[in-house]
Amino acid sequence: MPVDWENLPTEELLDVRLSDLGLTVQDTWLEDCVRRLREELDASGLRRFRLHAWLSDEWCSPDGIPGVGIPFYLAHPRLIRLERQMMFEVEGGTRVECMRLLRHEAGHALQHAYNLQRRKLWQRAFGRASEPYPDFYRPNPSSKGFVEHLDGWYAQAHPVEDFAETFAVWLAPRSNWRRQYEQSSALGKLEYIDELVADLSNKKPQVSSRARPYSLPRLRHTLRRHYERRQEHYSPGFSDEYDRDLLKIFSDSARYRNNETAASFLRRNRRQIREQISLFTGEYQFTVDQVLRDIMGRCRELRLRLIKGERQTKLDFAIMLTVHTVHLLHRRDTWHPL
Repeated sequence: MPVDWENLPTEELLDVRLSDLGLTVQDTWLEDCVRRLREELDASGLRRFRLHAWLSDEWCSPDGIPGVGIPFYLAHPRLIRLERQMMFEVEGGTRVECMRLLRHEAGHALQHAYNLQRRKLWQRAFGRASEPYPDFYRPNPSSKGFVEHLDGWYAQAHPVEDFAETFAVWLAPRSNWRRQYEQSSALGKLEYIDELVADLSNKKPQVSSRARPYSLPRLRHTLRRHYERRQEHYSPGFSDEYDRDLLKIFSDSARYRNNETAASFLRRNRRQIREQISLFTGEYQFTVDQVLRDIMGRCRELRLRLIKGERQTKLDFAIMLTVHTVHLLHRRDTWHPL
């Protein structure tokens, strides 16, 4: 039975089970987004593809299911605030962002509906869906062989993500993909999807299951456990490898003992730095914040203080953190859960 959780303090809310939230897509702003997605699919010619949607613990389109799971937190303002408090950002929290993610997941759902991964031309364009799904991927930001839709060069994670990202770019109204990718080898993939959809337009899907795996009513764990798992997943490893760069920006010399401490400076600018680096690199704000937290701890251990003006220090530190975050992306970039 749903519980009265909307006005609970955060500590009490975290002890509520997901299954007790009592939420659905219906009668929320998400219902309108799903309706818009279906209209886009119909307009593209995919009128026989009837995608369904439900609330889950994360964005997903499980194997063999021609539908989309949407994160539960998007269904209520109180849970959106909790998501931002716990993870510092809300994936899909605006209508524009939500539609981008829905189009991506619709690509997965379309693949499942028609078993597209079995087609030779699909395999030729994107690779084999049977390739092991990596825990991490190492993107090449300069590659011209992939579209750019979601952050983190996500199309490079796996062949099925390449297809979903390419489909999302193709589907988006007014995307002008022919011009945008005319100098890119990704254009061939987009043209393949153009031909593929024309072929599917009058064909009945091979899979019509309306199952809803990982649906909210089945999730018996608490919000606290949910966020513990997510925070653990996005926490990076950290060592003293940043010391050399920190000592170029700050100093442990006694001559600067009257200046603001580096830890205090970073704490004061933490939010702005976190948001800027996340936006530029495509890394999760939570991950960037974990690096910042550890850097601040290291600054305290080294007793570092400012040696330059605030503006220059902020710029120098942002450059340093951006470089190391990009290295982190290449070294152990996390596959975003679907």
